[in-house]
Amino acid sequence: MRASGQRLLHLTGLGVDAVNLTKLLSPAWAMKITQRYVPFADAASSELPLGRLLRLSLFQLSIGMTMALLVGTLNRVMIVELGVPAWWVALSVALPLVFAPLRALIGYRSDTHPSALGLKRMPYMWIGTLLMFGGLAIMPFALLLLSLPAGHGMEVWAGRVGAALAFLLVGAGMQITQTAGLALASDISAEDKRPRVVALLYGTLLVGMILGSGLLGWVLQDFSPTRLVQVVQGAAVLVAVLNITSLWKQEPRRARRGARAANGFSQSWARLMAMPKIRRFLWTVGLGTVAFSMQDVVLEPYGGQVLGMNVGLTSALTAMSAGGALLAFALSARILGKGLDTIRLAAIGALLGLPAFALVIFSAPMASPLMFQIGAALIGFSGGLFSVGMLLTAMAFPERELTGLVLGAWGAVQATAAGVSMALGGVLRDAVSALATGGWLGEVLNSPVTGYSFVFHLEIYLLFVVLIALGPLVRRSGSAPSRSAQPIGLAELPG
Repeated sequence: MRASGQRLLHLTGLGVDAVNLTKLLSPAWAMKITQRYVPFADAASSELPLGRLLRLSLFQLSIGMTMALLVGTLNRVMIVELGVPAWWVALSVALPLVFAPLRALIGYRSDTHPSALGLKRMPYMWIGTLLMFGGLAIMPFALLLLSLPAGHGMEVWAGRVGAALAFLLVGAGMQITQTAGLALASDISAEDKRPRVVALLYGTLLVGMILGSGLLGWVLQDFSPTRLVQVVQGAAVLVAVLNITSLWKQEPRRARRGARAANGFSQSWARLMAMPKIRRFLWTVGLGTVAFSMQDVVLEPYGGQVLGMNVGLTSALTAMSAGGALLAFALSARILGKGLDTIRLAAIGALLGLPAFALVIFSAPMASPLMFQIGAALIGFSGGLFSVGMLLTAMAFPERELTGLVLGAWGAVQATAAGVSMALGGVLRDAVSALATGGWLGEVLNSPVTGYSFVFHLEIYLLFVVLIALGPLVRRSGSAPSRSAQPIGLAELPG
């Protein structure tokens, strides 16, 4: 049998014998191949197997799909199909960011939750899930009331109140669930695997955005009020199912926790601010987020108004940008595993952002949609490198018992900066375009391109400021020998 197998392998030109073939097909070899080539397979450990880790990441998938629903699909449906005023749509979409600055408090409270059951993260994930479900459940009915003609005064105002409440509930649920979920991932993952776990969780968030955008666009092709109610309430059920599946039996029960200490948050915040370079780190996170997020609301209009791209091509920009960021998260573990410092990874992201925005700017005079699309994808990739580098840097800060507070502070700065920068980008584009087309900036700049170009140039200048701010952080991280000893240069996940 073995001789015939050898002859068969020889005749087929494989040049291996049956023993080597058996070795290739062994479970150990398959596991080795899986860990080498399957993305994030090396994030698993004996304490946190890959199946359990993937199940935990489902809460990020639900948040990504909800973000796609709020920022993408409902944004267009409210303005085009329902005829809701654009200013009210912008206000509604911005409402979830109201709770972003509270992420530090949420992280602290999950660190110190006085649970009689010995749980500290799971109650907050459960509360966040209920808030998301409730907000999505009432949202379509509020939007339908909001779209009524002006003669229905009371109904329209009821729709405005209901829509505001729905967006607030969804925003609060997203912030609470994500903060507590990342903290839970820190608690149950092995110390040397946490950076890879973070990359997996944020990669899942981007996958959720891509899948959610595609699925929602497909099911709402034939729009009707009934279909809107079905889709949004179906999303509410899906969010609840994904989150419950994610948190089921993930957190081990510990001893009963006592009451929180008096003035505990203020004392913990003072300890956080006393950490070396923490203020510079948070400022750098904010500046970098502004630099990479200001173009979010003007990128698609730029492609349509300046380059003449159709709706399908401009809608694909979100997927291209998210795909670039997903690739950055997937490559970050491998890059940092070779000993590269995390701050230097963030600096590489900021450097790559410079040619990315340059491609977008020069796509207008070159009349090249392809150059514009490459630039958009590169913006997503470089922004992803910066984000994962700064997040993993946050892991290196000491005070293990403050992990929730550290993650909350990082998330609060990033989310708030992203919201402010998107609003600022739209305002600056409109203001500069009005000046340019009104002849205030001269004949040469009398073009609709001017407003967009101003925003893109401003982002380039901000990236230079970010590179300057990163300098002292690089020296700090380079002086810590324990950082390079870790597979990804870090050991702690911020709460």
